[in-house]
Amino acid sequence: MKYKLLVVDIDGTLIGKDGNISEEDREALTEVRQRGIGVSLSTGRAAQGCLPVIERLALDGYHIFFDGALVSNFSEEVYAEPIDSGVVREAIEFARQNDIYLELYSASRFFVERENWATEIHREFFNLEPVVVDFSGIWERERIIKGGLVTASPEEAAKVEKFRLQFKHSLHFSAAKSPAYPGVDFTNVVDLGVSKGKALAALASHFKIPMAEVMAIGDGTNDIPLLYSVGLAVAMGNAPDEVKAVAHYITLDVDHSGLAAAVNEFLL
Repeated sequence: MKYKLLVVDIDGTLIGKDGNISEEDREALTEVRQRGIGVSLSTGRAAQGCLPVIERLALDGYHIFFDGALVSNFSEEVYAEPIDSGVVREAIEFARQNDIYLELYSASRFFVERENWATEIHREFFNLEPVVVDFSGIWERERIIKGGLVTASPEEAAKVEKFRLQFKHSLHFSAAKSPAYPGVDFTNVVDLGVSKGKALAALASHFKIPMAEVMAIGDGTNDIPLLYSVGLAVAMGNAPDEVKAVAHYITLDVDHSGLAAAVNEFLL
């Protein structure tokens, strides 16, 4: 078998607007594993928010979380690139001064200073229960892996752009969408050197698998570094043009089980 590892994005690739994994996709991934090919998730989601997906697919092993800032199997970390504590402090101060809703994530917990409509999305859709705390000094108490910004209005988007411009030289920003919430924009905020591609290199090295023997499937712009680096890059039919441009193959969209279609084409 030419490919020994399959790396799969979640939102927009594995999960569509109904919030579920299709039976076709589930069966295809089960067959891939039965053939001895590893399956790892690669997502902007927090690690704890992926547990329902991991359980649904009966996956074990290591996965890429937080847009590439953490590679873990929940008991062992292969790679981690947390945000510098000084930058976390500055980000909190700037968010407070400009009334920007900021989320912070450690490897296992999701922190907010106040609840709002965005925390309800995280609770109901991503299975993330927020820990409401005063952010003062949190950079000394917690290792922050990722920050998050969520917007659903032009006013909120303007604030996020102000935040991005302030920290463009110290943090990496990537936009993410969930088909279940087409009117909401999620912005992942990680350390400047983080990418899914860099995380995959660490994961493949851990498995001792050449990147040429990795197949990856994704739909978002944060998947571009991932797709650039693998032997077979597949873009979903619902991916934007800039993602499709770096892919070797374009499959069906997420709501027509494009993942299963690509897996059947190349791995089964």
